[in-house]
Amino acid sequence: MTLIGFLLDAAIGWPKPLFQRISHPVVWIGRLITALEGRLNQNGRLYRLLAGAVTVLVVCAVTGGIAALVILMLPDGPAGIVIGGVLCWPWIATRSMHDHVRAVSDPLNAGDLEQARHAVSMIVGRDPSLLDAPGIARATLESLAENASDGIVAPVFWGVVGGLPGIAIYKAINTMDSMIGHRSDRYEAFGKTAARLDDLVNLIPARLSGLLFALAAGKHWRLAVDVMRRDAGKHRSPNAGWPEGAMAGALGVRLSGPRIYGDHKVDEPWVNETCPDPRPSDLRRGIWLYIRAMGLLGLALAAIALL
Repeated sequence: MTLIGFLLDAAIGWPKPLFQRISHPVVWIGRLITALEGRLNQNGRLYRLLAGAVTVLVVCAVTGGIAALVILMLPDGPAGIVIGGVLCWPWIATRSMHDHVRAVSDPLNAGDLEQARHAVSMIVGRDPSLLDAPGIARATLESLAENASDGIVAPVFWGVVGGLPGIAIYKAINTMDSMIGHRSDRYEAFGKTAARLDDLVNLIPARLSGLLFALAAGKHWRLAVDVMRRDAGKHRSPNAGWPEGAMAGALGVRLSGPRIYGDHKVDEPWVNETCPDPRPSDLRRGIWLYIRAMGLLGLALAAIALL
């Protein structure tokens, strides 16, 4: 089932007319999270911690429960497998990630900084108005590496482990982390369970993502592995440093490092520090590295399906 969903998304993504008609499952999960957060995220720190844990349990139970009931209703045989694959389709973002990065790469390589800044603002949280061409390229490659793990490899991994309920629960956790797993006054306590659980469920997929990028690096595979092993632990995230390190080594550029969010500078350590900042042309190389890595993922899924 997961292979069918992966191939469907790689081929056509989530079509805009379909989104306009029925929206998207992640949007439905987001509405549930918003409703629970608005009702429960109040009072003191201990209450917020407990309320956040309850929110995680409710969202995972509802999402996984609905997915499990749907699977039980599917017919046996090939028809059930195909329908299940179609239901896995919206949870995997292979085409979407490619299209977002192309939307930055094309104007950046054409010298249109304003359009590139607008496009990169769709995938990163830092202030795009402060980014020059290398900064835009760096932010985009970081997003490509991290989201390849969170948006593709992780749901595929949990789909192989747990079928449609596995994918759905993973995406529920990942969506909660993106919505409430922030270190802010409002969410630091309430979102702690979601953030820690997201770190846990991405532990294996992040390392698999780094391995895929390294395998896709061809003759530069050893550099990708060396940078990943050396620098992944320096990253602010316990997981994102693995795919970012592999991508930085494969492309011969440096990633992460200092950046500005809102009105304050965050001094993050560099990944692959001794190499130069990425150039606009490195975005095209990054896209092809991503395509090769996702091709390897598809081959691995096909092998698992045959077994």
